[in-house]
Amino acid sequence: MKNESKVLVRKLKEIPSEKGSCGIRKRLITGEDCRKLAFSHLKISDAQKHYHKETTEFYYVLKGKGELKVNEKVIPLEEGTLVMIKPGAEHQAISHGELEVLIAMVPPFGENSDLIYSDV
Repeated sequence: MKNESKVLVRKLKEIPSEKGSCGIRKRLITGEDCRKLAFSHLKISDAQKHYHKETTEFYYVLKGKGELKVNEKVIPLEEGTLVMIKPGAEHQAISHGELEVLIAMVPPFGENSDLIYSDV
């Protein structure tokens, strides 16, 4: 079918896990799939304080509780919370137990080019 190439389907259980800057990530949509957006499922753990030079991130909490430190502000996280983090804002997610989020990144960031660790 001609339009099949215009559809991408991924199942979370089939995507390999990888260690990221904020925990264990599964990349649902990558920069290779779409130049304008990346989308990941993330289990927050051992998150490092960082910022992005060009990427805006959207954190949407699926499950659990925690907090997101953005610059000097602490934002409580619970199921159904959405937070937009603009480029240049230092941030660090902290889980209070299990915390799962979906993260959209616009544009997708390259691990080495856009991600800057603050405590290094």
